[in-house]
Order: sequence, then structure tokens, then C-alpha cells
Amino acid sequence: MPWKKQSKEEQKFDLVRQMMAGEASVAELSQRFGVSRQTAYKWRNRYRARRWRGLHEKSRRPLFLAAQTDEPGLRRVRRLRRRRPTWGARKLRHVLAKRFGVTATPSVATISRWLKRWGLTRGRRRRLRGPQIRRQAVQKARSCHDVWTVDFKGWYRTGDGARVEPLTVRDLYSRYGLGIVLLRTTAVAAAQGAMRRLFARHGLPQRIRCDNGTPFGAIATTGLSRLSAWWVKLGIEVEFITPGKPSENGAHEQFHRVYKAEVATRPARTVRGQQRRSDRWLAHYNRERPHEALGMKTPSELFRSNSRRLPRKLEAWSYPEGWIRRWVKGNGEISWQGKWRYIGEAFVRDYVGLKPRGFGVWRVYFGPMLVGELRAKESGAIRMARYARGR
Repeated sequence: MPWKKQSKEEQKFDLVRQMMAGEASVAELSQRFGVSRQTAYKWRNRYRARRWRGLHEKSRRPLFLAAQTDEPGLRRVRRLRRRRPTWGARKLRHVLAKRFGVTATPSVATISRWLKRWGLTRGRRRRLRGPQIRRQAVQKARSCHDVWTVDFKGWYRTGDGARVEPLTVRDLYSRYGLGIVLLRTTAVAAAQGAMRRLFARHGLPQRIRCDNGTPFGAIATTGLSRLSAWWVKLGIEVEFITPGKPSENGAHEQFHRVYKAEVATRPARTVRGQQRRSDRWLAHYNRERPHEALGMKTPSELFRSNSRRLPRKLEAWSYPEGWIRRWVKGNGEISWQGKWRYIGEAFVRDYVGLKPRGFGVWRVYFGPMLVGELRAKESGAIRMARYARGR
């Protein structure tokens, strides 16, 4: 019979006692207790050597491991990591191997494993793949206010040392400069305030072309920031240029080069004075400076007024019948089946729509834009939509 977990030692003692008493043969006792004869002799010998303590189980851990990392090597790794908390396993091993030798230094894999065990580093989280969005080709402007181009020229300092961030906006069709606003920061709130004043003066364009940097774009869902999501809410299509291809907004870059050469390199003493200089230069650029791309006409000759006005109030998104609507909290989360699911901070204080895709799967939309994919079996953030490479 096999050993019982609650009384192993007692059964071993019973076997040893009967063997020593000679009441039955060892083969018969082994069969009765369900063990081999070698095991029976082993427990008898251990009992003779150490009495009751000899019947306890011994550790099966090997006495020596050929590939076991020595303690001095691990102590060196830990000390160096604490002095260089941003170094990874490869840098740590390279430095230690130069000092103590390759054979006395743990491998890169061993160092990585021990760093995780000590809580000094964390492995990369696996990013779940969401739906892909293909970038639309940049559109050619066919009339005024068809495409506006927006960018920050790049900061510089005025004569008194104040730093300014020039936000520049142009109409692509007429090359008309809509505004140069000297801001103190590229934060969303400052840029949104400047764009609101330009919208109130010149109306709303059909599309806005910009780069993928702050505050226009973001690493999060579909590249939208709070600023560009606000543009979408106003009914403006957002055109992000392809990362690494500033030539897609080349006309605006040329505008920056002229502004830098004629205004930014010789700034006024104060920010207010430099703003006045920028405004005067922009009026000259629009009304007097001929453009070869316009057949030597000035931008004001082609520029026309805009009938699309800035609405006084924005209504919350509505979605087709059969979709599920959810409110995005201030931290970018929605409540879904008893869980908080992260959507994105660009969409706070508005509704997103969930379109059924299959069993337990919904596509998440912010107005007309696909944001990502929500799966009921998962938790945390949704699977964010990502732009595919190229257009």
C-alpha cells in the first residue's frame, strides 16, 4: 500500500519494526506496504543510524549546480545597477566583464532574469494589435479655405530674453497668411485659444494639415490630441503628414524660412513689440509680396471670405441606431460591463460610439473616426487603432 500523506513516518516505522522483528520476509513486507525492497532496506538503515529523525524526507535539491550563478557576481550586478539605474543588462555585463573577466560575469540573460526578480526592471508589456487605419493622401487645395496648414515655426527669444513659440496658419490655395501668434508655450490650451480666435475671424476650413507633433498629434489613438479632436468635433477633417516627410507641407516650411530671415533673426525687444512686427510683416506678405506659385500674384488677390462660421455651441456626438453610446470621463475612461476601459484623453467629456463587430467585440468611434476596438474578455485600455505605414 502506498504511503499516506498524513502518516508517512508512522508507516515507515511500522515497516522497519516488522523487518527488525523478522515476522515476515522483506519481499512480503515490501509487497504489503507497496514499496520496493531497496526502499524498505533504505528506511531500515536510516532508522538504525538516526532513529526517528532518519525517517523524515530529505531535500531532493542537488548539492551542486554546474551552471549556478555565484553570489559575488550577483552582488556586483546589483551594486552597479543601483549606481546606474537606467542601464540595461547588456551595459551592466559589458562593464563588469571588462573589470572582472568574462567567466566571472553572469550572462546577459541571467542578469535580465535577476533584475526582474529583484524588482529593478520590468519587461515590456505586449501591445495588443488594434485595427489599422490607412492614411489618406494629402488633398490638393482647389479653393480658398479648402485646406489650411498649421505649424509651429520653432521657438526663439526676443530682445529681453523672453521665449516665444510662433504658431503660424495659412490658407494653402491662396498662400494667404491667416495669422502668426506668438505664444509662450505649445500647450493645447494656448494653441486652442489662438485657433479659436482665428476661426472666429476667418471661419472654419474644410481640412487642416499639420504634422504629428505636439500639440496637433499624439502617440495615442489615431494620432489625435485634444486640439485635433476638437477640430474633428467642429467638422474639420485633419490631415496628418506622413512622419518624416515634411515635404508634404513644404509650402508652409518655405513660409517659415522667409519669416525667420526677415523677422525672427532680428527680434524686437519685447514680446508685444515682436508681435506687432510679425503682424506688419504678415500684412506685407499677403498684400504686397508676389508669389511665383501664384503667377506673381499676391495672396490677397486670390483670398476670399469664408461662409463656414464657428458655432457658438458644440453638440454631443450622435450615432446610428444599434450602436452603443458611452460618455468619456475626464481621465479618458468609459464604463463598460462593470469595468473602466481606457479610450483616450483626447475624447474627454464627449460620447464615443460602439459599433458591434462580432460576439464580444465592438469598434469604437469618435464621431466619424475609428478610435479602436473593445473586447469584452479584456480589461484596461482598448486595442487602439493605428495608422498603417505609407498612404
